[in-house]
Amino acid sequence: MLYRILKLVVTVGIRFYYKEIRIINRKNFPDSGPCIYIANHPNTLMDAWMIGYASRLPIHFMAKGTLFSSPLKNKILRSLNMIPVNRRGERTTGGVSNKDSFEACYSILENKKCLLIFPEGTSFLERHLRELKSGAARIALEAERRNGGKLGVKIVPLGLNYLDADRFRSRVMIHVGQPISLENYVKSYETDPGPTAKKLTEVFRIRLEQLLVNSSEKEEELMTEELHELFSSKYIRQSRRGVAGEFELLKKIRDRMEETKLTNPWKIEEIKSTLKNLLSKLDHYEIRADFLDRRFRTKMFFRQLLVSVVLVLIALPVYLFGVVHNFFQYKITDVIVPKLTRDIEYYAPLSVLLGLILYPLVYLAFMFGMKLAFDLAFWGQLAYFISMPLSGLLAFSLHAYFRHISVKWRFIYYLLKDKQKMQELKQEKEKLRALVFGE
Repeated sequence: MLYRILKLVVTVGIRFYYKEIRIINRKNFPDSGPCIYIANHPNTLMDAWMIGYASRLPIHFMAKGTLFSSPLKNKILRSLNMIPVNRRGERTTGGVSNKDSFEACYSILENKKCLLIFPEGTSFLERHLRELKSGAARIALEAERRNGGKLGVKIVPLGLNYLDADRFRSRVMIHVGQPISLENYVKSYETDPGPTAKKLTEVFRIRLEQLLVNSSEKEEELMTEELHELFSSKYIRQSRRGVAGEFELLKKIRDRMEETKLTNPWKIEEIKSTLKNLLSKLDHYEIRADFLDRRFRTKMFFRQLLVSVVLVLIALPVYLFGVVHNFFQYKITDVIVPKLTRDIEYYAPLSVLLGLILYPLVYLAFMFGMKLAFDLAFWGQLAYFISMPLSGLLAFSLHAYFRHISVKWRFIYYLLKDKQKMQELKQEKEKLRALVFGE
């Protein structure tokens, strides 16, 4: 019961925090157990919440034993389907037995339920898939061995892809892979358990990498991100829109860089140099890279700006209403979260948790004040309550739109002042595009 309540509350939180959550191949989620979800782990608690949100089935998931450090925490977390495990290299938590935890996992699978395991073990906000531990494979194979290979455990790989995991109103894509069968591994596990588990873990790694934009090195990951930011543009028709299109572009850039590194390694240095130079110039002029993809038609820009100004004036009252009712919670969360942790991987889940507390409390305080001042009827109070979060989202969108307009004005200013320089920047971008994509 507590799990269902928490899932509902967290679903509301993550739907407000992320602008788009796209699930690719949802049909691969099983309708029944036993099953084990395996996934990459870039964003701490948010990863488990995302999978819980997307899954058709309730999930049980393993968590580090240090979270179960008191009888109260132990009781609450276990009621939320969490299973404690003492991880190697961390202090042992009293009352947590790994043997009992593994027995609990076998029991979950034998009762046709669903288990979530992050084979990387730890969480870091990066696209690189780290070394996988063999625990997930061992649990699955041992459960099958205990049941004569007839349990039918399905392993479902999940790729969690965040555009900007810690940024409010960013986007997420959950890529659900084809289930992995254990049929070819059960017999060999009975006679050769260690190597069989490692062999299956290698299959897990290959299948997960197919669902991710996975970079082998940090420097390569950074360059891929910068190239993506430069080439991502709503002014160029891409094969898919939204977060799926963004990750399609990311993957295309990653694949091209890998290919170039093998066939023309000298070109990588030229790409780095051209990219650095172009980003420096864009930063100097404080203009957006995607504006360079637009046609240079001054009249069109002025017409669009005029329309934008009219829209802003019309929406200004709603914007002010949203700011008044949401600025305090937004700002206090922005200030508190970095003080609670230095690990960027915890920013998003902590922001959601704080938001789930702060926003309703502040809304209730406003409602109490309005009740005293105007004695609103029930339906008036309900409408007022609903308007506060909705106007907050609109205010955030309008704020981003205001910044967009200011950047557009700056771009028009440079077009009028030095059109030749803007043309040169456009040519540099096209040169870089040709270097990367061979166009």
